[in-house]
Amino acid sequence: MQKDKDLSGDRDWDRFNGIGMTSPRARARMVAQLREKGIHDETVLAAMNAVPRHIFVEESLASRAYDNTPLPIGYNQTISQPWVVARMTELARQGKKLRSVLEIGSGSGYQTAVLALVADRVYTVERIGVLVAKARRHLRDLKLTNVAIKHGDGSATMDELLQVDAIVVTAGATALPEALLEHLEIGGRMVVPLAEEGNPERQRLTVIERTATGFKEETLDPVRFVPLLPGTA
Repeated sequence: MQKDKDLSGDRDWDRFNGIGMTSPRARARMVAQLREKGIHDETVLAAMNAVPRHIFVEESLASRAYDNTPLPIGYNQTISQPWVVARMTELARQGKKLRSVLEIGSGSGYQTAVLALVADRVYTVERIGVLVAKARRHLRDLKLTNVAIKHGDGSATMDELLQVDAIVVTAGATALPEALLEHLEIGGRMVVPLAEEGNPERQRLTVIERTATGFKEETLDPVRFVPLLPGTA
């Protein structure tokens, strides 16, 4: 098996290594499964191998952290399954270096941490205040200083000056969040779980790419996310 490069740098992440189902070996098995399931971007796989997912879930669920399954994080929210996190990150990158990413839906910060290892700067917005506090604590513990997290409404227009290479929406939208598209640079991509027309229960990962003449849309994998909701809590 190919050995993943270490993206944890000098952050002393060894202190987060557990034993048994929370050990680096469990994380390596997860990454091997992601390869088998079609994730090919080695930079993304290295990030998945580096980030200790078990610290982003409740202690009672830590033994399941490296299973390929979503897990509850409270407030009717979930931490996405590892394959979905890897797939969305891979689609956002498209094999290119990311300078800046906007994430809508920080949750407890796991997808944020993965993005922080593959991009120079991450801007992330979470509508639930308690989860903002959790995400901030986790990202601070991991010494990820290239993340700006905000408590706010991710379905609303952001700072009009914000321009990013990629947008990752981690909640299911019933309609394309068009206000966010204005923040994409030309050549940038938005990855969003979008409900099928006429059937809001069926979602597919959708990639919107901004070109010099407009936007291109590609519909991909079936997924299931909690809904993208307006307002804050």
